[in-house]
Amino acid sequence: MTSEKKPYVIGLDLGGTNSVFGIVDANGYVVEQVSVKTAGHGPEPQHYVSDCVEALMPAIEKVGGLGNIQGMGIGAPNANYYTGCIEFAPNLPWSGTNIPLADLFSKALGGLRVTITNDANAAAQGEMMYGLAKDMKNFIMITLGTGVGSGIVCDGKLVYGSDGLAGELGHVVVEPNGRQCGCGRKGCLETYCSATGVARTARQILTETDEPSLLRNIPLTELESKDVSIAANQGDKVAKEIMDFTGHMLGIACSNFACFNSPEAFIFFGGLTKAGDLLMKPIKEAYDENVLKCYAGKARFYVSELDDAKAAILGASSLGW
Repeated sequence: MTSEKKPYVIGLDLGGTNSVFGIVDANGYVVEQVSVKTAGHGPEPQHYVSDCVEALMPAIEKVGGLGNIQGMGIGAPNANYYTGCIEFAPNLPWSGTNIPLADLFSKALGGLRVTITNDANAAAQGEMMYGLAKDMKNFIMITLGTGVGSGIVCDGKLVYGSDGLAGELGHVVVEPNGRQCGCGRKGCLETYCSATGVARTARQILTETDEPSLLRNIPLTELESKDVSIAANQGDKVAKEIMDFTGHMLGIACSNFACFNSPEAFIFFGGLTKAGDLLMKPIKEAYDENVLKCYAGKARFYVSELDDAKAAILGASSLGW
């Protein structure tokens, strides 16, 4: 005889900057949400987990305590679904070793069952359950945040590969001997098309040219991708050049990714997508110019309609059931 399901699960979207928790009911409604900075908790991951649980407990108490929680799911960079560990994630504070994060949270939450997967896989799962990909069997989710993540869905199933680490498209080399990446290699897509990559492009162009730009009103060390997006929307030539470059790099990469699963769609998610057509137009143009002819005209390009971290939270929370 199986035990009765409890009414809530916890979903965690663990990003390089923020860790966003959601307590989710069976209808996919986020009833409570808590955000914690990912860095700054001490050298050991146990410190991070302890601080997160302390911040999360008041929300858990609001839904009746741990006795009403069925389980927890985590979406995190370089997370391995099979082992429950984060394995050498370059954008996290404890990237040098394999971190048994699922087990650490389980122990801190009184033995609650905790499952972990790659953050972009979690976003793709959320998109399948609640978003634009509800009726899709083959698509690629691209997350554009501190880094570049991806979730590849083939025949309705997420691709994990032989070791749980398949689908790290942000670390495909797009420029041999290009920019240094946090993963240790050079020229990864992430170094050009993430939010941090956009800021790097901006600093490079502003340093190498004398072109007038609104961006010159901001100290180089403080430039962020959102500054580029705002300036481009105001007609700034340099900012538009930066967005065109970023979209072009991403479009070419997607034209190669199409070979994996002949996708029905590419769905983009994350803060960088707030640039709208400034980013999406050059992506589609570069894709059309470079994609293999047998795939031409087939894939659609969407920006996720799920708000902020909701896709990742809901996708991660689905593991909790």
